[in-house]
Amino acid sequence: MSYLRTGRRKYYDIFSHVYDKFIQMHSRRDEKDTRDVLVEMADLGETPDPYILDICCGTGSVILAFANHYPASLTVGYDFSRGMLLKTREKPGAQKVILIEGDAISLPFTDESFDLITRFISRKAFCRVCPFNSYSAWEQVIRSAGVVLIMEHEVPQRPLIKFLFNLRMAAMGSADAREFVSSGLAPFTKIFPHVSLAHSPSGKSKLIMCRKHLIKM
Repeated sequence: MSYLRTGRRKYYDIFSHVYDKFIQMHSRRDEKDTRDVLVEMADLGETPDPYILDICCGTGSVILAFANHYPASLTVGYDFSRGMLLKTREKPGAQKVILIEGDAISLPFTDESFDLITRFISRKAFCRVCPFNSYSAWEQVIRSAGVVLIMEHEVPQRPLIKFLFNLRMAAMGSADAREFVSSGLAPFTKIFPHVSLAHSPSGKSKLIMCRKHLIKM
């Protein structure tokens, strides 16, 4: 792991102690509503007990929501921050989830292991960003009929949150920050042949859905 990413990992290990409180304070109900939309919009066809992977899972809110919705499924939370994973382990229902520490660029899974891969990018304040060059690894571990879901908040408008967001973008470096904010669907269409965009009912979040193959109706 590069020096830069090692520094980011240490940053998130420390930030994990206040991450949930910070999100609750500034997101109010938006974070829960967005998670619910993400679960509802996960189109898994007729797969009754899907294998689900949440990459950069943070403190586990998303993967725990899927574990509760699909109690017989195999659910995996994957993050390079041990602090975030330890906070996940403290939450109710965490025993349903397999937690793995690792970098999103290099996934320790065999090809076509999962029916669903999720990534929840919170653009509120201290957003957590996976490298764009990690998406090709996601394509390898998703099954042929599987789906990759990336949900992210729009750029925040509240002054304090916007200031913290811009501060986090500056820490990424100008090139990475510009790509994260302005790239749109381009990183995904380079890898997945079928990419679609939808928005949450509130309009505050967008959902990017990527597939290797379209499901025939």
